[in-house]
Amino acid sequence: MKMTIKNFRRGRRTQHTNQFVLVHDSVDSKTKAAKLIGSKAEWKTSSGKIIKGKITRIHGGKGAVIARMEKGLPGTAISTKMNVIEKKTTAKTKTTAKKEKKKQ
Repeated sequence: MKMTIKNFRRGRRTQHTNQFVLVHDSVDSKTKAAKLIGSKAEWKTSSGKIIKGKITRIHGGKGAVIARMEKGLPGTAISTKMNVIEKKTTAKTKTTAKKEKKKQ
């Protein structure tokens, strides 16, 4: 999934250069955005380097999320696309469901 970088996470007088606000057209509510928490995020530079991070929290009520990167990104990264690799949800099999019942 490609998400657009809107801006740095910032306050009135501060700017966190390793945290970004990301938005996507199909994600338009808090519940959809909550499913993305824990997903990996990658931004590719023009020279081919990949800077990795992960989505840590929701930002606002319209589906924006905060991504925390390993390193800070340049200001030219704003309004570019970032690749988000959604975390996999595994379906429970019959055997794991039985084991969970026994534990309870």
